[in-house]
Amino acid sequence: MKILVGMSGGVDSTVTALMLKQQGHEVIGATMAIWGDRGVKEQLADKIPQKHNACFGPDEKEDIEEARKIANEIGIPFYVFDCAKQYEEIVLNNFKEEYLNGHTPNPCVWCNSFIKFGVLPELAKANGIEFDKFATGHYARLEEVNGKYILKRGINPKKDQSYFLYRLKQEQLEHIMFPLGGYSKDEIREFAKKNGLYVAEKPDSQDFYAGDYNELLGVEEKEGNIVSPEGKVLGKHKGIWNYTIGQRKGVGVSSTEPLYVIELRKDTNEVVIGPKDKTMKDTLRASKLNWIGEFKPNCQAKIRSTQQPTPVSVEKDGDDIIVKFEDMQKSIAIGQSIVLYDGDILLGGGVITAV
Repeated sequence: MKILVGMSGGVDSTVTALMLKQQGHEVIGATMAIWGDRGVKEQLADKIPQKHNACFGPDEKEDIEEARKIANEIGIPFYVFDCAKQYEEIVLNNFKEEYLNGHTPNPCVWCNSFIKFGVLPELAKANGIEFDKFATGHYARLEEVNGKYILKRGINPKKDQSYFLYRLKQEQLEHIMFPLGGYSKDEIREFAKKNGLYVAEKPDSQDFYAGDYNELLGVEEKEGNIVSPEGKVLGKHKGIWNYTIGQRKGVGVSSTEPLYVIELRKDTNEVVIGPKDKTMKDTLRASKLNWIGEFKPNCQAKIRSTQQPTPVSVEKDGDDIIVKFEDMQKSIAIGQSIVLYDGDILLGGGVITAV
């Protein structure tokens, strides 16, 4: 089988490529270039760590060359496809719009659905590269049952990455492979060591961008008030986009008790802060839904990738869903995704629009 592998230069995608080759498949490596000609590498050079461990940054060319070196080491052909225009239009524009509205977006969700599993394989085909499946190093599992594809959590709960994949469509899943879903991270690093891969101990990417988000937003400061839930002015801020729901450090207000960001009000340009109990909610509304599996009124949900699924009840409300958690949840943020599960099976999810 001919398999196109999305390669980043990290240990997971490297092991994916080598593992598939050792299984006898014809493997082709591909990397997406997303930084583009942004013309800011010099001005950001002193702000971003040399080893930024992020997937979007000004030293992208170095990462691409590392992926090329690894492909040569493994002995597979390697291609780079320019996805910068699509990344700007789909991922960055959404990122900017959400942050400026006081929301907390998840660019990795949009990148996976539309760029990594959309634009990248499409460009490969458009450039005459033939392949049967597209594989990545995500820790998730995929099964076919009666002609329908079921997406499952990775077998290692600490590394499960299914949360980032909930927007994939059945027609995409039909052509996808996740070879690492049945392994732990330690097993993958050990595989890399045994096969002499120098990336065996390379750190994982920690975020989509390692610099200051203001460098991507490109907006001027907009001073406003930091207020209590009752409306009392406690301080000043320089832009609501500098804060996230649940944030404690750096709120800029002294207090005898810890204070957390509990709301960002775009209309009044206010950052609302309060005690920890004010961050706790048990109900949310979500829209922009995508269903991989069936709707189930009683299931489990995650509101962040590192969380373990927790019991919820779900009710349809037009094109939206109302989700009620069995237990109170801390810092539910508008703009983030909620992903629903039935045990290990990913049912679907959507973007949080109200709490």
